[in-house]
Amino acid sequence: MKFSELIAALGQEFKLDYGDPEISGVSTLLEAQPKDLGFLENSRFFSQLAETKAGALFVNTDTEVLELVHSLKIPYISVPQPRLLFARAIAVFYPPRVYKPSIHPSAVIGENVEIGEDVFIAPHVVIGSGSKIGNGVIIHANVTIYEDVFIGDRTVLHANCVIHERSEIGKNCVIHSGAAIGAEGFGFVPSSDGTWAKMQQVGKTILEDNVEVGCNAAIDRGAVGDTRIGQGSKIDNLVQIGHGCRLEENCLMAGQSGLAGGVKLGKNVILAGQVGIANHIKVGDRTVVGAQSGVGQDLGANLQILGAPAIDAKTFIKAAALFRRLPEIHKIVKNLQKHLEKSP
Repeated sequence: MKFSELIAALGQEFKLDYGDPEISGVSTLLEAQPKDLGFLENSRFFSQLAETKAGALFVNTDTEVLELVHSLKIPYISVPQPRLLFARAIAVFYPPRVYKPSIHPSAVIGENVEIGEDVFIAPHVVIGSGSKIGNGVIIHANVTIYEDVFIGDRTVLHANCVIHERSEIGKNCVIHSGAAIGAEGFGFVPSSDGTWAKMQQVGKTILEDNVEVGCNAAIDRGAVGDTRIGQGSKIDNLVQIGHGCRLEENCLMAGQSGLAGGVKLGKNVILAGQVGIANHIKVGDRTVVGAQSGVGQDLGANLQILGAPAIDAKTFIKAAALFRRLPEIHKIVKNLQKHLEKSP
């Protein structure tokens, strides 16, 4: 389509300089060809902009960026969040596949299962007794749904994920391959003879609307209360969420991060890769925890945290800079010590 048609389809106001090229796809700045759309959000990729062959661009509002785009005479629009607009453009060029409603003959469906309208059920799916499947749900091959599970409208379950008993998944959720939702939490009680007694995990796992869970993530059900993932939250691949955890809306957990049991995350909390949070810790709204941090105490709202044990990010960066100089500082201290010992 023409660049102007794409912009109009995305609901943006525009005035184009340097023509109205035909756009047939999307690409990165360095790989883009003359019929591709590219974008620049972070000015640290400024050098790539000078080399791009893209036919059109979404760019940020940085003055230096705009000057370069003008000098290159590339058609563009400037918006505060070009990456977000670019994501919407991808959906225009690559709309999701539409599945014809059907139930494959190899699917095994238990007693008293309720299946809504326009549902797609692929080969070798198993749905346990008493479960309820909403309208427009897509269930890919080899998915196992235990007994008394609720799946909300338009949710997508990808191949080989497992939804354990009594779990509740809201509308418009996406569960990727290999994820396990609602399995037993890690609940063992020490006995006097040194063995571990298993505590039954009788709570539920509840995913609210618009939650996405990555491949091979595990979200355990509560021991006696529920594990709840707030609406709009995004869980990356290989994430562990222990029993009884509570995430408020729009949290984000990157790959290999993990929550021990009973952790509570406020709204819009971000955990970067390999973050670990100890039992029953509370993290306030909009706090960001940097990669590989270990959190062992409650955190307030609107913080930037880094390190293990986690501390204020700016303090950690200063400390890390000093750490690299420790051999030099040690040498200076030793020389001072020798000098003092020689002094009368």
